[in-house]
Amino acid sequence: MLAAAAAMAVTVPRAASHCFPANTARTCWSCRAARVEAGHSRLEVRKVTYRPPGTEQNLLNEINLSLQEKSFGLIFGRSGSGKTTLLQLLAGLSEPTSGSICIQKYDDTGNPIGLPELLTSQRVGIVFQFPERYFLADTVLEEVTFGWPRQKADLLLKEQLALNLQNAFNSVGLTTISLDENPQALSGGFKRRLALAIQLVQTPDLLLLDEPLAGLDWKARADVVNLLKDLKKHHTILVVSHDLRELYPLVDRSWRMEMGGSLKEEALPV
Repeated sequence: MLAAAAAMAVTVPRAASHCFPANTARTCWSCRAARVEAGHSRLEVRKVTYRPPGTEQNLLNEINLSLQEKSFGLIFGRSGSGKTTLLQLLAGLSEPTSGSICIQKYDDTGNPIGLPELLTSQRVGIVFQFPERYFLADTVLEEVTFGWPRQKADLLLKEQLALNLQNAFNSVGLTTISLDENPQALSGGFKRRLALAIQLVQTPDLLLLDEPLAGLDWKARADVVNLLKDLKKHHTILVVSHDLRELYPLVDRSWRMEMGGSLKEEALPV
């Protein structure tokens, strides 16, 4: 039912259309299914520095980070230290002033396979803090298919996107809600589920979450934590959060962002 409804519409990533660097070839929907993974891969952030255009002060200074696929990473630290800025770079919403952001494949002995692949925005899903503020449509179906090509869409592409949508809704537990319901009428927890589903339809290599528990009541927070526990079995997840105690059981690696934009690996202080 859900797949049939979705197939009537087809997705452009919700994040800004951007690649790093600017001349990198973009990954189209039909190409994504053809990618074949060999061994395991890691997100590699290598000596990334960021200075906003027209300014003289770095917000991030030589950031290094490595996160293996299907792992859960968490970045914590004081407000204003640069955590969200780093997520925006990873999502392709801004370009680093220097350094690289890539996916490196490794064999079973830990040796790199081939050259690293630059991480483009088409390979990343990002859910901002309070994502429901960015909902635009009047129904759940319109919201989740927002931006899908409406004309001259390849039938196989439509079918693949519809299947992705069905899988995404199954993954986040949204199969019981009406597709005609207004997204703003959903509970806080279900709004977060919908925001996650919108990104999961794109089958991203990396899922970025900015304060995923912010503004939720205790039950919705517990539900989202359980959802993230299931999602990490199939996705690489990097989270920025102050809610360390609740997320602690999920975390494989954690980093503290210091004021001034420096990052160091550190166990959670819980």
